[in-house]
Order: sequence, then structure tokens, then C-alpha cells
Amino acid sequence: MKTKMQTGWRDTRVLFRSIPAVITALFTISVVTMNILANKTIYQSDIIAVDGGILVSWLSFLCMDIVTKAFGPKAATKLSVFATGVNLLVCLIFYIVSIIPTETDYTAFNTIIGGTWFILLSSTVAFLSSALVNNFLNWSIGKLFRQHPDGKLAYVTRSYVSTFIGQFFDNFVFAALTFMVFAPIFWDGFRWTPLQCFTCSLLGAGLELLMEVVFSPIGYVVLKQWEKDGVVEEYKARLQKAA
Repeated sequence: MKTKMQTGWRDTRVLFRSIPAVITALFTISVVTMNILANKTIYQSDIIAVDGGILVSWLSFLCMDIVTKAFGPKAATKLSVFATGVNLLVCLIFYIVSIIPTETDYTAFNTIIGGTWFILLSSTVAFLSSALVNNFLNWSIGKLFRQHPDGKLAYVTRSYVSTFIGQFFDNFVFAALTFMVFAPIFWDGFRWTPLQCFTCSLLGAGLELLMEVVFSPIGYVVLKQWEKDGVVEEYKARLQKAA
């Protein structure tokens, strides 16, 4: 067990040394920003509710798709866990700042950055579980393209399908936990029905997929450049040596 843990830690060190810092930074920032922007609902009707997080959620999934294609689903999942840990640290710092007493009235500011514990819990569970779904589904779909696994058709197929299903899973888990489990207890009985959770999650995933379609060409270009630069070679060599 100790040997496996040491090997896993060495693999992780090589992984984070291999993934370009820009991708790690953009992914982590998108996860943290998505959590903050999710506090504001920018559109709501009887069948759909859209929060500000949708403006950056596509970036999170785009980065995961790129890393999954280049380094594999386990690597993308490790990156997701890292970003989640940073997000939790940021939320902790925000909470500490929100409860520090001041002479000036910062009630509105404190309410926003202080957050709600069960919303944070719901979003964390939703993101980590959807990351697993997205990463391993993306990788599995890629395996179906045996003749041209690195072609553009393979890339867009695996990215679009995994993003839509992953985003739906993310939205539904968050909505179900927040509005069916916690809200009825802590928000005076306010709740969503399972149909509302499903409908909002489905339509939200459709909007997020549209964002992925618009920006996915960037990811394909990045991957091709990584291939030319040999970005993944050290990590692949490390895995082959460990095997």
C-alpha cells in the first residue's frame, strides 16, 4: 500500500509538471469563478434557471477534455480534485473574511462571499462526480475511433457527448441536492420537483454544450500544438516505467 501511494504521488508530481501551467491556471480559476458566479441567477422561468456560472463552466469542461485526450481520464480527475481543493480553500478564506467584524456595514458583501454551506457541499459533490463521468466517458468514446483516434471528428464527438452528459449530471446532482434535499429543510420548505430539476438540468446542459461547440476548436488546436511540442512524453514515459 505504501509503495502504491509513493508511486501515485510521483506520478502526480510528473503530471502537474507536464500539464502546461496556463491550462492548470485557467481550469482552477474557472472552477473558483464558477462557484462565485453561481450565486447570481441571470435568467429564470418555470422550466429553466440559469446562473452566472454558465459563463465559465464551458471552460472547465473544455480543459478537462483537453487533459483527458492528452494525459488520460485519471490525470484529468486528479486535476479536478486539485481545482476543487483550491476552491474549498478560497471559500474558507472568504468565509473567514465575512465573519471578521468591522465598523463599516458590509452585510451585502459578507452575504455574497460567505456563501451557504449546503450550496457549497452540493456544488462540490456535483462537480467531482460530473468530472468523473465526463473524463472517463470522453476517454471511452475516444477508444471507439480506432482508425483515426487523433482526428477532428473523434475529438469533437468525444468532447460534445461527454460534455453534454457531464454537464447534465453536474446540473442535476446540484439541483437535486440543493432544492430537493437541503432547501426544504433550511429555506422554509422551498423545493423543486424532480421534473423541474430534470428540465432545468437538461436545458442548462444544452446551453453549456452550445458554448463548448463554439470554443472547442481552440482545444483541438491546443492538442495539436502539444503533440508537436511533446508535452505528454515525460508523463507517458513515467507511466510506462511504473508499469
